Amino acid sequence: MQENQTEITLTDNERQPCEVWTRVMGYHRPVDQFNAGKKSEYAERTEFVEPANCESAR
Repeated sequence: MQENQTEITLTDNERQPCEVWTRVMGYHRPVDQFNAGKKSEYAERTEFVEPANCESAR
């Protein structure tokens, strides 16, 4: 953070929920609208992390 910037702090009642969307079966949907099975499947997903030394793959 730069010296001339002040940090902004919000109280819990000033916050709003973040809506998370994901791509499922070729289209995008909000995660909170999933049924129980799809929510379980979404929770088991792992995030792809590209290796730092991928230069050798080119």
